[in-house]
Amino acid sequence: MAQQGILEDEAAARYAQAVGSRLRAVRRQKRLSLQAVEKASGEEFKASVLGAYERGERTISVPRLQRLAQIYDVPVDQLLPSDSSNPLNRASQLGAGRPANGSRPNRKITIDLVRLNEARGPERDLLRHFLASVQVQRQDFNGKVLTIREDDLRVMASMFGRNVDALISRFDELGLLLPMVHANGKSA
Repeated sequence: MAQQGILEDEAAARYAQAVGSRLRAVRRQKRLSLQAVEKASGEEFKASVLGAYERGERTISVPRLQRLAQIYDVPVDQLLPSDSSNPLNRASQLGAGRPANGSRPNRKITIDLVRLNEARGPERDLLRHFLASVQVQRQDFNGKVLTIREDDLRVMASMFGRNVDALISRFDELGLLLPMVHANGKSA
């Protein structure tokens, strides 16, 4: 268990670096210096803090990521690394975080997408975007519910700066979780 936690911490640190690289790339595409962003943000983003985000030394929160996207005039998803460059996805594809017996973790949750669309708060937009990308990858467009697998839970937890259990608890607080229903029609 401790080794799995270390692997997840390392993957989260790599993800912070990947986000930072993406932040730097977008800022440079916009031909902005760190000081120019500080000025454009009314000193909301200090050049030194933005530099720490870009180096992956600090993890940017969802509300700050959304605000930076507004300043750069880009969709929030453009400030996140693509799935192919996401170290969390690569780690899971390589088997990191698997149980000792080698089987894949099978923890899943079901999210009520209708409820999510009615939700309020800074997490909603980023969560909606992430879940929409999952739907596109799976070609699952029922629009009412979506089952989220362990690997996606870890990515979302990293995005929100939480561990998986804390993320699931937060979704439960927001009323977004539905009970899992097995093939026999019984709830999990």
